[in-house]
Amino acid sequence: MSLETLWLALLGLLLAGYFVLGGYDYGVQMLHPYLGDDRESRPDRNAALDAIAPFFLGNEVWLVAFTGVLFGAFPHLEGTLLSGLYPLIVAILVGLVLGNAAVQLRGRSRGARGRRWWDALIVIGGALPALCWGLVVGLLLHGVPRRPDGSFHIGYGEVFSPFVLACGVSTALLFAAHGAGFVALRSTPELAAKARDMGLSLLTGVAAVGSIALLLTLFGAGASMTNRATSAVIAALLVAALAGAWWSLSRGHRVRAFAATCCATALPVLLVGAGHYPYLLISSAGTGLTIDHAVTDDATLKILSVFGVLVVPVILAYQSWSWWAFRGRTGRRHPSYF
Repeated sequence: MSLETLWLALLGLLLAGYFVLGGYDYGVQMLHPYLGDDRESRPDRNAALDAIAPFFLGNEVWLVAFTGVLFGAFPHLEGTLLSGLYPLIVAILVGLVLGNAAVQLRGRSRGARGRRWWDALIVIGGALPALCWGLVVGLLLHGVPRRPDGSFHIGYGEVFSPFVLACGVSTALLFAAHGAGFVALRSTPELAAKARDMGLSLLTGVAAVGSIALLLTLFGAGASMTNRATSAVIAALLVAALAGAWWSLSRGHRVRAFAATCCATALPVLLVGAGHYPYLLISSAGTGLTIDHAVTDDATLKILSVFGVLVVPVILAYQSWSWWAFRGRTGRRHPSYF
């Protein structure tokens, strides 16, 4: 395997890790008004938010690392991708800022009206990035309108096409179901039961909306895949992960259900990367940006590899330690971090 392919695999790993870890953050934010456990003695507290509290900001390290690898190892892809997807990238960043601020400031509000405003911003801060990341995945699967100079600009027609919208909505529902699975894993039995029922309904919604995207692809109005056999295998794995999550939740297997939703949230990244390889960006006009044109020179990759060998294990070790340190369910006696 070449050094370029290894760095592409690392880029995909970091983005998939962010989808898995940041995905349940977004899901819990979207669902917290319906999964709250506020009490008269502690009206500022929310049990669903307490479930993600120890991991909340740490999960975004994966997005920072992904951005660093994109800038350093694939500068030509970064220049083309970020400028073309500028409206969606800005919307994702706005959602991140709103969500982070609202989650941490909600507990400082002294009145019920103020908490309702913060609750609304928390939901928006989770739903907006989840939806926009789904739209980005849909655009990358379908292909973007590249110009002769290699740049592209998305308009309303591309973003609001049926296939891209189906990808956006199904991803938002998937992140919400992933968040419900996380709350079921971490919270008290009463709240876990509520999260389980909500997760089952959300997974049904993912299947329904995802079926629309699949039908559009079969009729030639959806994804434009370079490696069709590989894409079919990954799509089948995604369906199996969703079915496994639904089956596990329905039978009360919380750990299995969360593992299945983790796989389901990571597989769209693999679908984009492996389904298009060696292309990193597919054009709706029939051309594409290959890995050879997107990657930096070999000397820079070798220098970056030294830092990658040091930094990536640190990220993995930190994430493993945080999960071990804050393992177990939250409860009434559990400290409130917000």
